[in-house]
Parts: sequence; structure tokens; C-alpha cells
Amino acid sequence: QVQLVESGGALVQPGGSLGLSCVLSSSRVIFSMYDMAWYRQAPGNQRELVASITRVGSTTYDGSVKGRFTISRDIAKNTVYLQMNNLKPEDTAVYYCNAHFVRDDWWGQGTQVTVSS
Repeated sequence: QVQLVESGGALVQPGGSLGLSCVLSSSRVIFSMYDMAWYRQAPGNQRELVASITRVGSTTYDGSVKGRFTISRDIAKNTVYLQMNNLKPEDTAVYYCNAHFVRDDWWGQGTQVTVSS
């Protein structure tokens, strides 16, 4: 099975920074074989893709976070990160880690990020 555990969510002021982490545990496939991503869901909104990193290290970002957020991974630690800078109130949401392999997807439990003064 695959388990994803996120951490790092918090209350932060506008313009501040925050880093999220997601650790993957799998008995099936090694971490480097997964495409990883961060999604977010604000109240009343659909879950949306924030950033992704493929198993070969290619990254993509939603336009609303490009230049402010950075996705990265540490293969030795089975961990994917999301560094968020210059946070805005509209970044407030529950952030979810996603792992994708072939036709399967797994999700973490989510971590709350609140941007407010």
C-alpha cells in the first residue's frame, strides 16, 4: 500500500513564507517512480492542481503560484516539498499531496494553510 503524510500547514501573514512536506511510504514501488503533486481545496471550491514534479524531475505550476511556489523532492527521504513564498489570502486552502503511478492515485490527509493578518 501507499501512504502519504503531509506536514507544515500553519497560519501565516500575507507576504510570508511556508514550507510543506509530504512523506511517501510504499511497499510496492520506490519513490522515484512516482509522479508527485500538490493540490489545494478552498471552501466551496473544487480541488485544484498547484504544482507537480514528474519522476524525471520536470515541474509544472498553476499560473496563480508561478514564481512564488517551488516544488522539489528528496528521493533519499521519500519526500516532496512545496516552498511557498509571498503568500496571499487567496492561497488559503487545505493542501493535499498526491502520488501517481500508472493508473493509480493516492492522497494524503491534507494540511491547512491559512493566510491572514
